[in-house]
Amino acid sequence: MTSAPARYVHLDGETIDLTNRLLALASRGLPTMYRTETDEFAFTRVFTAENGLVSAHLSGTSLRYAAIVALGVAWLPADQVPALLGGHDLEKFVALLVDRQATSSNLGDIALVAWAAAQIGHPRLPEALERLRAFDRRTAAEYVVEASWVVAALATARKQADVEDHLAAARRRLLDSVRPGSPLFPHATGPGLVKPYRDHVACFADQVYPIQALARLHHSADGGDAEALQAARTTAEQICRLQGPDGQWWWHYDARTGGVVEGYPVYTVHQHAMGPMALLDLAEAAGGITDFDEPIRKGLLWLLGPAELGDTENPMLLDDEGLTVRKVFRGDPRKIVRAAHTVTTRARSGLKLSVIDRVYKPLSLDRECRPYEFGWLYFAWLASVEVPAEGIAR
Repeated sequence: MTSAPARYVHLDGETIDLTNRLLALASRGLPTMYRTETDEFAFTRVFTAENGLVSAHLSGTSLRYAAIVALGVAWLPADQVPALLGGHDLEKFVALLVDRQATSSNLGDIALVAWAAAQIGHPRLPEALERLRAFDRRTAAEYVVEASWVVAALATARKQADVEDHLAAARRRLLDSVRPGSPLFPHATGPGLVKPYRDHVACFADQVYPIQALARLHHSADGGDAEALQAARTTAEQICRLQGPDGQWWWHYDARTGGVVEGYPVYTVHQHAMGPMALLDLAEAAGGITDFDEPIRKGLLWLLGPAELGDTENPMLLDDEGLTVRKVFRGDPRKIVRAAHTVTTRARSGLKLSVIDRVYKPLSLDRECRPYEFGWLYFAWLASVEVPAEGIAR
């Protein structure tokens, strides 16, 4: 058995070995996603794989993904970081993000940069927090993912700066977004952002980021935050209850009832990073519970041979090239299955057209890989709820 950090040392040998393999893959792949000509991370790396040959190219840039990378690589030894960040140490890299945060108009990007600065106790944290304070509308509806990042950023910063008023409003906005009686979070914290015909549909990201943020909020509070912890646990237990038979973390849920609207696509990053990240953060914040070890293990092992693909040789992990296949999906034109299930479940929860599932089977692969996938991978398996942490990369 290979060695493992404390966060996953208690898991079984197969899981530990796969996790170490993924971390090594990420360290090979992440440097290839840095655009030295503009000194920032690409949005995605698109690739083809034919006859054993892989060809890849970069597309776009993303402040959001760069901030997530900063959150993840912070947990690596400091001497490993420059090779992943275009030659920059972490403090310099986060300073670049704060520069770009000043011109961003996206709440999620702004919150992630503030979180990255808070996590390492960056000298420019006050500047990053002020940008977040000025931009966050607090009482207006926001997407749940971005509202969660605001909570995570402020909870991480609260021992370094006076953010209590802002954090109280952000906390309430997130907790109050859940519909009475539902175990799951919606897509938005209030009306107006989502079209009425699909406002009952939430995604996997809408669940994992609140779980993570509320777990970290609980840990950051003197005496804990029982309401936040319970909300996180309720949602975590529900997504685990709904996990697919082969470990799939499903994509779309009914935020009214807590059921599945449409399972596909199944995203690789959900399996190896986002699902484990939220559950491990919750387990640590709640005192080391192990209730989620089996869902974490099953989710990871799906990567080794997705049942959807049968015996077809379509590896999800390209170790030498530092790539993961982004997702397994149905390949249906205009996402017709998702649209159909959205309409039918709107009329009646759980109502689906099974024939359309049989016509459009999940046999397609999306061959692209994005930097944030590796940022959350590092964070999932190497991080702690104790931040700023001693020895964190600077």
